[in-house]
Amino acid sequence: MKIKREDVRNVAIIAHVDHGKTTLVDQLLRQSGVFRANQEVQERVMDSNDLERERGITILSKNTAVFYKGTKINIIDTPGHADFGGEVERVLKMVNGVILVVDAYEGPMPQTKFVLQKALELDLPVIVCLNKIDRPEARPEEVIDETLELFMDLDASDEQLDCPFLFASARAGFAKKNLEDPEVDMSPLFETILDYIPAPEGDPDAPTQVLISTIDYNEYVGRIGIGKVDNGKLRVNQECVQVNHHDPDKFRRIKIGKLYEFDGLNRVEVQEANVGSIVAISGIADLHIGDTICSPEKPEAIPFQKISEPTIAMYFMVNDSPLAGQEGKYVTSRHIRDRLFRELNTDVSLRVEETDSADCFKVSGRGELHLSVLIENMRREGFEFAVSKAEVLYKYDERGRKLEPIEIAYVDVPEEFTGVVIQKLTARKGELQGMSKAAGGYTRLEFSIPSRGLIGYRGDFMTDTKGNGILNTIFEGYAPYKGDLSYRQTGSLIAYEAGEAITYGLFNAQERGTLFIGPGTKVYGGMVVGQSPKSEDIEINVCKTKKLTNTRSSSADEALKLTPPKIMSLEQCLDFIDTDELLEVTPKSLRLRKKILDPTLRKRASFRKD
Repeated sequence: MKIKREDVRNVAIIAHVDHGKTTLVDQLLRQSGVFRANQEVQERVMDSNDLERERGITILSKNTAVFYKGTKINIIDTPGHADFGGEVERVLKMVNGVILVVDAYEGPMPQTKFVLQKALELDLPVIVCLNKIDRPEARPEEVIDETLELFMDLDASDEQLDCPFLFASARAGFAKKNLEDPEVDMSPLFETILDYIPAPEGDPDAPTQVLISTIDYNEYVGRIGIGKVDNGKLRVNQECVQVNHHDPDKFRRIKIGKLYEFDGLNRVEVQEANVGSIVAISGIADLHIGDTICSPEKPEAIPFQKISEPTIAMYFMVNDSPLAGQEGKYVTSRHIRDRLFRELNTDVSLRVEETDSADCFKVSGRGELHLSVLIENMRREGFEFAVSKAEVLYKYDERGRKLEPIEIAYVDVPEEFTGVVIQKLTARKGELQGMSKAAGGYTRLEFSIPSRGLIGYRGDFMTDTKGNGILNTIFEGYAPYKGDLSYRQTGSLIAYEAGEAITYGLFNAQERGTLFIGPGTKVYGGMVVGQSPKSEDIEINVCKTKKLTNTRSSSADEALKLTPPKIMSLEQCLDFIDTDELLEVTPKSLRLRKKILDPTLRKRASFRKD
């Protein structure tokens, strides 16, 4: 018989990127007494990974739990970026309701639509929390209307439309049910969770069933599966079987090693877990997302939606440049292979394939940000390798037509920049679908554009809009191929001599274009040292020294003035490289280079291509 577990609530926090989910979880943790009164706690404590802290984004979903009036509230903080949508899709299977956080100034944004759609499809009740209510330009009444319109656009049921709205400031630490209520603390949000989010239900006497929704990985204990106990009980040392809805042949006998529940930011070891509990299980080597752990007497897999397929791929390869092996700790193909396959332990949206060459691996993901986060993590761990230009993954329909991934791009820009954005995106095969007024005097443009049209565009976009534009994209589906497209209108400045860049050589070279390097930088033949304003590549000598003569004029030795070089971030480098170039990644440097370093062989290859 099914019972409701009234002392537990399982809830996920979903939102567009930067609307304040992680800060909200911080406050719920603080106000439920997880931290001691005098404990020093860093901001956005849930973003535990260095990259998340630096970029201010959540990449991996995190579990935590707080207690309020004797009820345990399991909270899952999810990412807002479309590239990490695979994380959101999975964790929603563990919860009985969601808190949708919406910025009280920006209103619902593209990713709000994506995460809300996933929640509504699973028929989860929604609490809407309008955050940043203390912003001077907040416009809560209008945002309520916009949010309800979004619910209607997504065909929400009458029950879902009748959802509670709260007004909050996660930073100031208060929530309230009405705008005129006093600003005290987060208790109105806690109360709403208890009243509105249903308690988990299941049959405690039925055979055990636990669906694994997230995998964590730890060097000491290996894979850790996280999921919700749907039926029965789960005990340490219990004999179980492992099955999978999408893989009917899978059937493995296993034994539960260690069992943990969440308490604040800690995992607490327990001996058994009941219906509705979110648990972490360690000691099972070959555990995957989507597996169901169940009793041997009635092995029944719980259905699980397939994770969205990757749309973009890059080749990761051993660095073979003349400067290879000087800065990295892990440089061999075996190191790179092991690290990439280890990433598959925790990232379900990623694919890694071996190629004909033992030194090269094809890595596919959900977008450029998804893959650049992996590259940055590897770089910080001491890996040295090279990556190619991102390419989209094509499909073919039954008639043999080539299909390519299409994205919906939402662009918010000040009005004076709309012309240049429309011109650039149209040239990249984008189709303008709509134009409307957005908050703060911005204009919102909506484009349907092939994914490859967005590769390498973000750098241009920031330049064209003087840093004032906001670009969000959501994968829409596959459509017939839209025709060929050139990624870059400009060529590269290529060094043709190995050595160290010298001021005199750079001074002469800077007239030819924009330089990426300064004096003292090590270079080699075939390395890209700058951007040429013309469409063809130009070879230059940045190691050139001044010839000494017998006669010296009075002005001959005046200091040569160099324009500061353009220093590019990892994302900008990935955007900039062309299909015949590679990005050399080491813990200390990012170097752009041609795939073929020898100028004669490079010319031959380009003639063959033409």
